[in-house]
Amino acid sequence: MRTESPIPKELWDQIPPTVQAALLVVFQQYEQRIAALEQRVAELEQQLGQNSSNSSKPPSSDLPRVKRRPPRERWGRSRGGQRGHEAHPTPLLPADDVQTRKPTECRRCGHVLRGEDPQPLRHQFLELPPIKPHVLEYQLHRLRCSRCGASTCAQPPAEHHGRYGPRLRGVVALLAGAYRLSKRQIQALCADLLGVPIAAGTVCKLERQTTAATESVVTALRAHVRAQPLNMDETGWRQHGRRGWLWTAVGRSATVFHTCLSRGADVARLLVGGGSYRQVVTSDRYSSYNWLPLRQRQICWAHLRRDFQAMIDRGNAGSAIGRELLLFAEDVFHFWHRVRHRTLRRSSLQTTINQQRPWFRDRLAEGCACACTKTAAVCRDLLRLETALWTFMRVPGVEPTNNAAERAVRHAVLWRKTSQGTDSVAGSHYVANILTILATCRQQGRNVLDFLTACCDAYLHGLPPPSLLTHAVS
Repeated sequence: MRTESPIPKELWDQIPPTVQAALLVVFQQYEQRIAALEQRVAELEQQLGQNSSNSSKPPSSDLPRVKRRPPRERWGRSRGGQRGHEAHPTPLLPADDVQTRKPTECRRCGHVLRGEDPQPLRHQFLELPPIKPHVLEYQLHRLRCSRCGASTCAQPPAEHHGRYGPRLRGVVALLAGAYRLSKRQIQALCADLLGVPIAAGTVCKLERQTTAATESVVTALRAHVRAQPLNMDETGWRQHGRRGWLWTAVGRSATVFHTCLSRGADVARLLVGGGSYRQVVTSDRYSSYNWLPLRQRQICWAHLRRDFQAMIDRGNAGSAIGRELLLFAEDVFHFWHRVRHRTLRRSSLQTTINQQRPWFRDRLAEGCACACTKTAAVCRDLLRLETALWTFMRVPGVEPTNNAAERAVRHAVLWRKTSQGTDSVAGSHYVANILTILATCRQQGRNVLDFLTACCDAYLHGLPPPSLLTHAVS
């Protein structure tokens, strides 16, 4: 209980003792209330100060006042490609029409020129022809039986029962999944560019059929990635007005997506195959991955760098620890980049980091005892997960960050911003399937439209779809 009063002593002595005791209780209650409000204000100010450099917020959410990293010092070179850099010329296409052009006279003296150039320069001029859909019309006759009076109508071939062919279906799926167009935008583009009339409701119907056409392909990819080291991440995805989650798992040769209303550990178990999984998962410190053994986890150092920057930005008792930990993280990235660029051997990296790990653990222990509760909580968590910070040093092929998963999910985040999610489970299922096909095809260097067309063609003919595992295994 408070024993001193903020009231001047000459006035305090004139107050009866019973009233003094009551006032001291009131003063103590208000001081506790003020301290709680000051702590709440400090927490809200910290939240307002969060940005992409000290939290998991994307750069697109940063306010204009957020200072970016200072630009690198100019090297005194001019803009554009530098001497000796690898050229990236525009590829030449197979020519539909080849015309030979020869000079007739010398550009200097005007003398008549004859002969052949064994290696003539190739100049290509590209133009799009008017796009017009190929329309196949069936005139279905209805005939009446002279014996029983029943009328019978002819039917088109089974693969042509729908109105749209496999390539057009693939284009619709590509416009939605790869270019993030809305149903109305797809409707307008098909009419303006392709000359194809299509209703917005038909776009939804074709998306559901594309989901069915690619279902077995995606199922095989989900099983395939469970035998690979994975980068995993998750982001919000609204489904029928409810908050859901879009998960991604990026392997060496395939990427899979999954949508659901849960962000729990059961979803992570489902994606990796549960307790039978024997590879390494690289992720952030989210608790849904805590069921994995520490030696099968790699904690993302890019996320840790943001955590350490957040300690500094709080400007309290944990800031000094944050500065030391951030410098250590920068050293880790420096040495890792040297290993990746083959200017440092992995054994040298292991020796250097193992020598510094005791110092790193001591700094975490100091952070656990600091007055900042958030800094202390992060340091305690890192001490618990310390084994999972160094998996990339002993397991070849494992990166110290989950940047691959963050890059994969970035496309979906942009789609979510324009579409506001999906309205049904079927819509979410389509999103997961098309994102899986899109990311895996690009990962394997395959043409997305050609593969979607092949899947839709197989679906219309009742055949199994092509596989993405042939490229993945090789």
